[in-house]
Amino acid sequence: MLLRTILAATTAATVLLVPAAAQAAAAEPAAPSTTATVTTAAQRAAAAAADPVIVVGGLSGISIAYEPLAARLRADGYRVSIYQLPNLGLGDIRGSARALSSYVDRVRAATGAARVDLVGHSEGGLVSRWYVKYLGGAATVDQYVSLGSPQYGTYVANLVAFLGLGSCAGVIACQQMTIGSSFLADLNAGDDTPGPVRWATVRTWQDELVRPVDNALLADGATNVLVQAWCPLRVVGHLGLVLDGTTYTVVRQVLAGAPVQPNCFAV
Repeated sequence: MLLRTILAATTAATVLLVPAAAQAAAAEPAAPSTTATVTTAAQRAAAAAADPVIVVGGLSGISIAYEPLAARLRADGYRVSIYQLPNLGLGDIRGSARALSSYVDRVRAATGAARVDLVGHSEGGLVSRWYVKYLGGAATVDQYVSLGSPQYGTYVANLVAFLGLGSCAGVIACQQMTIGSSFLADLNAGDDTPGPVRWATVRTWQDELVRPVDNALLADGATNVLVQAWCPLRVVGHLGLVLDGTTYTVVRQVLAGAPVQPNCFAV
């Protein structure tokens, strides 16, 4: 219900914003890849030996919604699990991060791995970042990838807060994702990318829920990928980041520790 409310409230704004966003995207240097994406047996073996990957869901995101992404990773050899946020992420993001910390410990115990990789969609990227920054995750996470996470907030949440007379319809996570919230002030205090973690973000100009879209990137040495800077004709929405083939090539390259070169023709 919350997602439908947000989408309904922002459709008109999105229609107005996309042309301007596309023009800005065209100003960034584009280097589209024409090489087909092929996973070799050696790459699959390396993935099987790599850190376990935890896909961290977003607000109102049930586990099955992330199964297509998890299936791609499994097909490439990775050990993957999906973490559905407690109460579907409606509560305090800091509480969700504490629950993620316990989940990471269970995954490490079950797999014998010292560290894990986190792929967070939307709110899941904020939950993962709080865990790394404030709950000891810097010692247990190797790679961090966020997909459309409002790292510096989204005015869509501000709009919902306004429509809900400042309460975001009672959804605490929505309140915390408003631009200028005390939660985001704490999360973004100091270094955006603490510890030895490799940090990466993926964002898209067509994101209906993260506005401005550049609020989805991180400073301090993170690898920030705008899909349309590489693939100007690629249309990817907020939820589409979980399904998009080009986005997946970025995720896989980050997890493999490889240079990021998105494949514009991946399906």
